[in-house]
This record gives sequence, structure tokens and C-alpha cells, in this order.
Amino acid sequence: MAKGGFRGGYGGMGGMSQANMMKQAQKMQAELAKMQTELEQSSFTATAGGGAVKAVVNGKHELTALEIDPDAVDPEDVEMLQDMVIAAVNEALRKVDEASSANMSRLTGMKGLPF
Repeated sequence: MAKGGFRGGYGGMGGMSQANMMKQAQKMQAELAKMQTELEQSSFTATAGGGAVKAVVNGKHELTALEIDPDAVDPEDVEMLQDMVIAAVNEALRKVDEASSANMSRLTGMKGLPF
């Protein structure tokens, strides 16, 4: 053991006291709740087929609107329309995930956290 012995404490955390850590954790929790609420209230739009299909989802991953251009409806090629709907919805859902990831990156980038 090094001269002076073990002193305990939080050594590797830059001298952050337990009270400061709790304050930072509470601040982070409040910011996370705020970001989650904002995300849930947001809308994310994507299109497919050159705009023939438009899908809108909210931050809860719920499809809230779907618009299909009447010219995209071809009774001889229903599969293409189905593919466009799937593509538009999936792209809108990806946008939700990207926004959520960006929020988490901002949150974990807060200064003073011992992570």
C-alpha cells in the first residue's frame, strides 16, 4: 500500500461530493423527462415513391397519419403500394429513433457527470 494508506472517498471522480453527484443525477433525470415529453409530442414525417406515400409518426412510435396519392393506387400493382407504405412508415420510425439517440447523446454529454 502506498505511503499514507487508503483514504477512501471518490478519488477518480474529480473530487465530486456525494451531494453534488445527487444534484447532477436529479438534474439529468429532470432533463431526461423533459426530452422524453418533447419527443413524444413531436411528429416525424417521411415519404416514399417520390412523395406518393407520406407517413407521419409521433415520438411514441405511433402512426398518426398516412397519405396516399390516388395516382399511386394501381389495382394491377398493389404490392408496390404496400412496399411504399412500409418504406415511408419505417423511415419515419427511424427518424424518431435518431431524435431519441441525439437526445441521449446530449444528455450524457452534460459536464460534471462521472460517466
